[in-house]
Amino acid sequence: MTTAINTVELPAGVTLPIYMDNHATSPLDPRVLEAMLPYFTQKFGNAASRNHSFGWEAEQAVENAREQIAKLIGASAKEIIFTSGATESNNLAIKGIAEMYSERGNHIITQVTEHKAVLDTCKRLEKYGYRVTYLPVKSDGLIDMEDLKRAIDDKTILVTIMAANNEIGVIQPIAEIGKLCHEKGVIFHTDGVQAVGKVPLDVNAMNIDVLSMTAHKLYGPKGVGALYVRRRNPRVQISAQIDGGGHERGMRSGTLNVPGIVGFGKACEIAREEMTTEAARLQTMRDRLKHMLESELDYVEINGSMEHRLPGNLNMSFVYVEGESLLMGINDVAVSSGSACTSATLEPSYVLKALGLGDDVAHSSIRFGLGRFNNDAEVDYVANKVIGIVKKLRELSPLYEMVKEGIDLSKIEWAAH
Repeated sequence: MTTAINTVELPAGVTLPIYMDNHATSPLDPRVLEAMLPYFTQKFGNAASRNHSFGWEAEQAVENAREQIAKLIGASAKEIIFTSGATESNNLAIKGIAEMYSERGNHIITQVTEHKAVLDTCKRLEKYGYRVTYLPVKSDGLIDMEDLKRAIDDKTILVTIMAANNEIGVIQPIAEIGKLCHEKGVIFHTDGVQAVGKVPLDVNAMNIDVLSMTAHKLYGPKGVGALYVRRRNPRVQISAQIDGGGHERGMRSGTLNVPGIVGFGKACEIAREEMTTEAARLQTMRDRLKHMLESELDYVEINGSMEHRLPGNLNMSFVYVEGESLLMGINDVAVSSGSACTSATLEPSYVLKALGLGDDVAHSSIRFGLGRFNNDAEVDYVANKVIGIVKKLRELSPLYEMVKEGIDLSKIEWAAH
């Protein structure tokens, strides 16, 4: 005789665990996998082998992918340089430009909310005598264009500002920044990792000179990225950071990851064809999630501009709740919290602090990253789950109770025992 196990009936369209951390990485699209598979087995040639058909076949596949990636951002295929991912692309761009143009100047401008791959690269260059200006951001996460104008001087060689932020999804005024840089004769690099394939980017219309991207944020494989480097008006030159056989127009040596590159190309082709409809669908789901949470919970705050934002991003603070406790409560949903993911310590996110959030509010924040494979049923499940857990945690919170009674917490002097 079998005994029935008490299982909770899940709504149709919901399978646990639910993945809503698409800014960290996105699942591989099955169509991308299908394009890649032959290049692991039958078509295994080295794209640099010029003496036989195996090499030619691999080279042809790489050139085809170059074309697919270039089309997505309005570039030409010759302007695409393959790398191992976004971190390498950012390092190659920033260090490569700093080295190549060092005689012209030693000043670089970036912003405080950049990804660590940009900030840590800039910090490294400071050790070598470069001057770096870290622009602040306004409370909505956007830079002030006047700050940027003031920061540019006759020694400025590079401005590096990300297109869309990985935590708060805020989209910077890239076209405006590019136009200013071109007027001042300064090279403009953007870390386009979160934006490419999600929102339209056109390197010519936006005056972007150098652009970093990676495959795994747009439903492609991990471990492959690219750098767009402008060839004319102006022609940008970059010093190689990895030396070897002079691959990739001498900018980046190393045997190319052919299956990865094929997958990257296919992912870009799909993004180009489906971006408009996908963005609209993601934005509708994101707004549904936001509305459900806001209608049931008080003391929730949206972090970053809602107007200039990636369609699938929602970063919310649930004040008077510890983010880590919330994450444990919704452990069947993959999301990120407002504590730094780059270290083992529970430091509040530097991005959220840059917006002016206090530690307690930053700690209570959750980043929801909706993607291609999420659906409405999952959104409803996640919203209801979060609402339930937040209410439960607040019942246990003396601070929440005090605030509800009208006590101003900022006026309380806490005594240490």
